[in-house]
Amino acid sequence: MPPRRRPLVLATVGTLLVFIFVFRDSPVEDLPQPAQEQAGLGSRFFGLDKFPFPQPPGEPPDQLPQWKFSTMTPNSGPKYTRTLVIPRVKSENVSWIEEELPGLDTAIYVMDDPDAPLHPPKNKGNEAMAYLTYIIDHYEKLPDIIIFVHAHRFAWHNNDILGNDAVEMVRRLSSEHVMRQGYTNLRCHWKPGCPDWLHPQSHEDDIVKQEQLVLEQAWHEIFPLDPVPSVLAQPCCAQFALSRECILRVPKSSFVYYRDWLLRTTLSTYISGRIWEYTWQYVFTGEAVVCPAMHICYCDGFGLCFGGEEEFNRWFKLRYESTQLASEEEGWRYRNIKAKEAEVMGSAGEPTEADLREAAKGDYLRDNMRAIRDELQSMIDAAVERGNDPRNRAAEAGRKWKEGDGF
Repeated sequence: MPPRRRPLVLATVGTLLVFIFVFRDSPVEDLPQPAQEQAGLGSRFFGLDKFPFPQPPGEPPDQLPQWKFSTMTPNSGPKYTRTLVIPRVKSENVSWIEEELPGLDTAIYVMDDPDAPLHPPKNKGNEAMAYLTYIIDHYEKLPDIIIFVHAHRFAWHNNDILGNDAVEMVRRLSSEHVMRQGYTNLRCHWKPGCPDWLHPQSHEDDIVKQEQLVLEQAWHEIFPLDPVPSVLAQPCCAQFALSRECILRVPKSSFVYYRDWLLRTTLSTYISGRIWEYTWQYVFTGEAVVCPAMHICYCDGFGLCFGGEEEFNRWFKLRYESTQLASEEEGWRYRNIKAKEAEVMGSAGEPTEADLREAAKGDYLRDNMRAIRDELQSMIDAAVERGNDPRNRAAEAGRKWKEGDGF
């Protein structure tokens, strides 16, 4: 029985079952725990090259150029009220919100300051505690759209093409798309999280998915009336947007129950937060696996329409070539510096033909990088222009569109 259709009896039955499950010993306490994260930092993966570490909070990625975006065509459709919900700790700087998103209504929860105007009952469960607290406290007076994001502006788990920039994600997020979908994961990229991520019925240790070991037990506690799914999957990392109607389909008592589970569970903040990271889609859609096509997410959700999956993938292939050239050029610069040092020290012999070719290689690499990055920017410009026409968004998403529908 999906949560949005679950009757109010859940709270009563769940209260009885919580004493059976929640207060017994949890095996996860014996697992090695990563360093405590600040609220809302999202998933971290240790020792795996395929999952890079996050940038320092607030710092833009330095390995790639920051793409330029032309202004979106203003939507002539209905205006929706939007609120940005953000959990933070006292040490985190969130001035970027007021500076870059002036006029946007916000609800900023200070997780480690009980005297702050907005704070959760306990700093536990990472961003889940703040998200649930906002929903409970505002259930009867929700805006049209609620956007739940982390406190840092730049992060590896923000959308790549948008410069890993939360500002661009919020600015470009289509209100119409959120209203249609109800629940919208703000991350378009599948890795990590899709298409087949957590297996709740697996009891094998996995250093990358430590929550998986206790997920079946947690599922029985959180959703006592629902069978345990074989797979839980959605793009990481607990940043999403909801329509008011989507939230109201779930009884308020369910959200109170979910928060009570967070408050009472003996699981660590790291593990309990990670469990919720891959559970939100079930709460709001009733589906255990929600993995939209990446090119459709970018197009219908953020107005970057590449014209289809093939061209979208081509952009990333070119970007990969660009990063490979950048790495090669960095190696060339290092070798060039060493060669010049040897020349100054008088230990370098007469330059050979190979030395001359090596000396000219830098220009070749830089010219190729510049050409590819120009093409990447050109493709982004075309994608934005294409996305400014709502008919193109509908076509790429495979949905019907009629005059007056807007985005």
